[in-house]
Parts: sequence; structure tokens; C-alpha cells
Amino acid sequence: MNLCRFDNLYFLQRDDDMKKKICEDGLIIITGAAGFIGSCVVRYLNDQGLHRLLLVDDIKRTEKWKNLLQKRCVDCISRHELFSWLEGREQEVRAFIHLGACSDTLEMDGSYLMENNYRYSVRLAEYALKHGHRFIYASSAATYGDGKEGFHDAHADLEKLKPLNLYGFSKHFFDLWVKQQGVLDRVVGLKYFNVYGPNEHHKGRMASMVYKMFPLVRDQGKISLFKSTEPEKFPDGGQCRDFIYVKDAVRMTCQFLENEVGGIFNIGSGKTTTWNALAAALFRALGVPVQIEYVDMPKEMVKQYQNYTCADMQKYRDALKIEGPLCGFSVEEGVRDYVQNYLVKEERW
Repeated sequence: MNLCRFDNLYFLQRDDDMKKKICEDGLIIITGAAGFIGSCVVRYLNDQGLHRLLLVDDIKRTEKWKNLLQKRCVDCISRHELFSWLEGREQEVRAFIHLGACSDTLEMDGSYLMENNYRYSVRLAEYALKHGHRFIYASSAATYGDGKEGFHDAHADLEKLKPLNLYGFSKHFFDLWVKQQGVLDRVVGLKYFNVYGPNEHHKGRMASMVYKMFPLVRDQGKISLFKSTEPEKFPDGGQCRDFIYVKDAVRMTCQFLENEVGGIFNIGSGKTTTWNALAAALFRALGVPVQIEYVDMPKEMVKQYQNYTCADMQKYRDALKIEGPLCGFSVEEGVRDYVQNYLVKEERW
């Protein structure tokens, strides 16, 4: 393999000329492109000088279109139009970044989730594999369930996982399909942990707690956090999460355009932060004294709530040969950047 340059990114060139070369001047197709992580991927790639992007999303009557302001692409189409749009363009495409999905962990329509999150993903993957295109897709840390089996992205452990909700199940089912098809070395699946940052205005109840807590701290000077469901392990507000700022998450995602690494990988910071610490960072970003009260968790959430998550990032480090820090933003820095440069100013990235 040879290393070749495309704008500001470097890519490994395949020796087999029958396979498409990402480094050529080809299209990168991004599904879920108007969504939270998707629109940030578009911004990141634009900033790297990449503009031959096909944006795929169903904007409908939402305000997700605002996430695409001041971004460059060749077209923006519905996911229902994608396969007809692709006809005759097989040679133009170089990579898929498949981020489109229903991400509502409380969604109870299993048929909808399996059609939207699983079968559509299978169809896209089959197309990409058939034509030799790079295929990067979003899995989820929700596939780990309660975490009793750990948060290790080892392929051998996939069958052991027990997601706690239908969303996690739909993502897990596709991970298993990839493994069963024997193509783990030809695609990249990314298990995103708790991502927060700009461009999540449209997510409603699935927006990050930073987004939800911001107006409460700004307007009322206090917030409510859930009481612990396992007080013997975690104090109130002491439940732990692996939070990662979206600017770090999209950089780590797009690194897989620069290589031919395959497999399923965690995308997280590899560190834990309590809800109390996250909230305190928000209060500090707004210059407001910390004031937290604790409330009971809704019953429908108790059985599917994760009190602890922490991404094991060793496999990612080894595959991409990373020895230094994984993230450019600590939680404190990420919250401050998000609050002061985007939420306060009502800006998007």
C-alpha cells in the first residue's frame, strides 16, 4: 500500500486497482447529515477542504436544516431517494459515513426501529461492499446494556451483550449481521458513548443533559438530577458516564477515512465523569453558583438506565497507533466551549 494525499487528509492507497481509492476525488456520502453528529461531520470535512459530499437526511418539518447552514456539498436528498440517486454513479462514490438512524432509547415501535436502523443499514452496507466503497457506520454504547459484561469492543464478545432497550437491540443486531457476514475487516462500526455539543437543538428528549440543563441554569440558577437507583454504589448525582465532546467524536470518526482499518470500535474519552461534575462544569461556564436538587427517576427509565459507562479505548489506540491523549477537550473545556460559543450565542457549528 502507498500513502497518498487528498487535500489535508492522507489515505492508504490499495494495491488492488479493482478496489476504489478513497484518495481519489470522489463522493463521500453522509447519512443523517442534518442530524447532530452528522452535521458536525459535514463541518469537520468542510474545514479539511472536502466539499464533494452527498448529504442524506429526512428533514421534513423539523428545523434540522439549520444545522446545514454555511456548509458545502454537492446535493442534499432524502434517504428514500438515495439508491435511485446512486444508479450509474457507482464509480463516483468513495465512502459512506452512515449516521442516519432513530436514536430514541424510549422508542417502543420495534418494527420501525428494525426497518430504519437495521434493514436500511444492511442494504447500504451491501451496496458499499459490492462496489468496494469505504463503509463507516454508527453503532452505539447502548448495545452494552447494563455494562455487566464490560465496555470492551472485542469482536469475540459481541454475542454476550444484552441491550436494555429496542434502540440498543436494533444497533446490536446490525453489529451481529456484520460479524456473521464475515466483513468485520472491511467495514468500521463506531460505538458512540455520551456525545454532547452544538447542533443538537432538534433532538428533544434525546438531547444531551448539557443542552437540557443550560436554560435551567441560565434562567433559574438551579437544576434537578436523578436520585441514584443504586445508592450502595453511586450517590445521588454520582452516576458515571463517559462524556465526549462532539468535536472530538467527529474527528475520531473521520480518521477512519485516512486508513483501511476495519472492525467495531468504541468512540469515547476512556474516562468517567459524574452527573454532578458535568453539572458543575455547566454552572461554571455560566458563572453561576452550583445549585443541584435530586428527584426520583421515572419508573419507565429505571430498568434501562445505565448508572456507569466507560469506553475501553485500547483497541482504538492500537489500531490507529495513538499514544497520546485521545481527546482535545476535557469535559470542563468541552462544556465551556459548547455553552459560551454556541448555546449562549444561539449558534451552530
